Amino acid sequence: MAEETYQGEFYCVKCKAKCTASGNIVVNDKGTRMAKAKCPKCGTTVVRILGKA
Repeated sequence: MAEETYQGEFYCVKCKAKCTASGNIVVNDKGTRMAKAKCPKCGTTVVRILGKA
């Protein structure tokens, strides 16, 4: 099974700006799907919540 990826806009809290990145989709303990990536400007982990699986 191939790992799901997400490419789109994230919000970086450190830069306080929107950035476009590509990251993997993970599911947390509550069943919420989240995309995790690295900010291309500062390298901070950015997360986008996608909703229930």
